[in-house]
Amino acid sequence: KVHVSSMNTFPTAAGLASSAAGYSALVKCLSVVFCAEEGYEGELSTIARQGSGSACRSLQGGFVAWRMGSKEDGSDSMAEQICNENHWPEMRAVILVISDLKKDTSSTEGMGTSVATSELLGFRARKGGIVDKRMEIIEKAYKERDFETFGRITMQDSNQFHATCLDTYPPIFYMNDTSKSVIKIVHAYNKWKGRVAAAYTFDAGPNAVIYCLEDVMDEVLALMLQYYPGKMFDGDYVSNKEAWKRAKGIDLDEGLLKECDSKGRKRGPKGDVKM
Repeated sequence: KVHVSSMNTFPTAAGLASSAAGYSALVKCLSVVFCAEEGYEGELSTIARQGSGSACRSLQGGFVAWRMGSKEDGSDSMAEQICNENHWPEMRAVILVISDLKKDTSSTEGMGTSVATSELLGFRARKGGIVDKRMEIIEKAYKERDFETFGRITMQDSNQFHATCLDTYPPIFYMNDTSKSVIKIVHAYNKWKGRVAAAYTFDAGPNAVIYCLEDVMDEVLALMLQYYPGKMFDGDYVSNKEAWKRAKGIDLDEGLLKECDSKGRKRGPKGDVKM
């Protein structure tokens, strides 16, 4: 008999991969407890996948792809690590918790409805189609540490995922107005930089993950704090205290702020997100 107690440090069922983290941790833990060994490479990821699809990718670090496979029993639908966690040490993620509330449409329910009703999803996911082509491009970009391409594909694919949600009947709304304002601010930032220096992605929820490289992370965080300041004690608003201190010391260029102001987001209101 095994008693399992699971705790997330991220919000649960809010579009920040809590189920993927939970099921991958469960499978990994049980495999250690029972001294289980894989019969073939990737077998544990196929078990984790049965709890949550994304969990199969969460057993390893770095850049991990979920391969669809071709067998009817799904036994070859598993994760493949493309690059380990040491391949691109400059990669950073600024995570904006816009809402920690449980979403009204679960990922499983939403995907089932989309599969049944969205023609756009069928077009997007067909073999040799958009997803396959983008996977080839982004894998190459990650291997070559090409952030420009990595960031562009990341944002385009996030946008198209949410387009399939809107194409679903009835439509699914995971993002809210604050989420959409983050998209505008990131594009304004990239326009000011003259390149893709930051890239947003939204899973099945309103919360943003903004990828960037180490050399601009403090600037990106400072920009987010400018437009999404905290209403609580600042030390609790940003989880990475050292990054918060560095970001607070940055004087953002007036040209950048003017570009971001033009997107309609006022500096504030306080307390929209937590970082």
